[in-house]
Amino acid sequence: MVLRARLEARGYVVDSAEDGEAALQRIHEAPPDLVLLDVMMPKMDGFEVARRMKSDPTLPFIPVIMQTALDSTESMVQGVDAGADDYIAKPINFRELEARVKSLLRIQALQQTLEERERQLQDANEQLTVMSRTDALTGLANRGYIEERLHEQWEHGQRLHEPLSIVLCDIDHFKRVNDEYGHQAGDAVLQQFAGVLKSAAREIDRVGRFGGEEFLLILPGTVLDAAVTFAERVRESVAAHEFDIGGGEVLHRTMSCGVAAWPHPAIPSQHALVKAADDALYVAKETGRNRVVRFDSREFNEHIAQNESGANDDAHATAGGAVR
Repeated sequence: MVLRARLEARGYVVDSAEDGEAALQRIHEAPPDLVLLDVMMPKMDGFEVARRMKSDPTLPFIPVIMQTALDSTESMVQGVDAGADDYIAKPINFRELEARVKSLLRIQALQQTLEERERQLQDANEQLTVMSRTDALTGLANRGYIEERLHEQWEHGQRLHEPLSIVLCDIDHFKRVNDEYGHQAGDAVLQQFAGVLKSAAREIDRVGRFGGEEFLLILPGTVLDAAVTFAERVRESVAAHEFDIGGGEVLHRTMSCGVAAWPHPAIPSQHALVKAADDALYVAKETGRNRVVRFDSREFNEHIAQNESGANDDAHATAGGAVR
């Protein structure tokens, strides 16, 4: 009571408890800046109170000054082991106590400042991590991050022998939007297109911007037929979507998709999986756009064969011209 009166006279706000259990309850209800803790108390001594305080992860850093009439090295060591930050023996010299209180409160304030700076640094690092993984325009995963996720899913599928499909899609005639309506309209189309893809994807799927107007969807645990069905559904959603480009004007766009999946004899690697989807997307573009092409379909194989045949004919014609 005497210490409380003198501390309050110095401007401190003081609360008190009659025993160790009540002290712990008060500390949890309203964590103080500092605890002046007697060793000898009913129900629970000061050593146990300090030990429980310091081992409780829900409590902030609270300095503890142990006060006791047991002026011995052993009791001081016991108090420090329990978590006390300082020690004062009875009878208490108030000027000494006040100096210790001020010192520990400065330490506590510095600790709070340090913790706040650490929180700010952690928040900043998290924001930088998100920024490094995110395409700034669409909010989807950027190319680097979506390729990392694809690598993870490829490795996962290899270990557990689970199917994996990807869809590589492209906005048809996107350049015309920029040329005729400006780049802001093009950005609006890309953003809304990304929204359509994200809405169609499942929670376990991953969607990323692969570059320009090209987007990659990763479909874990999905076989090729299901991936084609999914891509067709997304294609229809895009075709029906009205892209708002501002000024009360809307556009309609279509998309082309290439679909590939593992396991498949023609897909020995992650690189081969992406190339197969890219080749299928190329065929979709070459054969009229606004369509979904699977990499092993008859249409795909016939078109690739025609292109290879045409390339060989061109090579022979060039060689013959050189001879002449």
